Amino acid sequence: MRRAANPTDLEAVHAIYMHEAVVPFLGFDPMPLDDFRAVYRDLLASGGFFVWEAGGEVAGFYKAVRHPGRARHVAGLGTLAVAPRHHGSGVARAMVGDAIARLAAEGVLRVELMVESDNPRGIRFYEGLGFRIEGTLRKFYKRAGDAHFVDEHVMGLLLG
Repeated sequence: MRRAANPTDLEAVHAIYMHEAVVPFLGFDPMPLDDFRAVYRDLLASGGFFVWEAGGEVAGFYKAVRHPGRARHVAGLGTLAVAPRHHGSGVARAMVGDAIARLAAEGVLRVELMVESDNPRGIRFYEGLGFRIEGTLRKFYKRAGDAHFVDEHVMGLLLG
């Protein structure tokens, strides 16, 4: 079940975000909780950061924010992750499906996201939901400790 994230979710979100199976595909390198507080404050301030609960615990999270002005019909979906113990349980599909339905009900006609080119599981997941790769940002992403840059795919889903 989706709900707006709040300050008490900090530790649960940090634990998921920094998990070795998750952190390579999110926007920040591993960091201690105290350093993550500023990142989390920005996520909360976006007004579009949600957690997904399953079994009474935070099982995942995502950020969905509409673009301003002439692109108000477009929403960006990102900072999306599922706790590894919930991988394969349908949490990601339920969470993204709920986000898309909510955004469509709010008048969004296009949802876009970015996914690393070295994340075939993520690419297949989004393609299974109808997203299509619309372009590639070459050498866009670099993880701490990696010698190389990773391409980032822009994916889009038209709702209307």
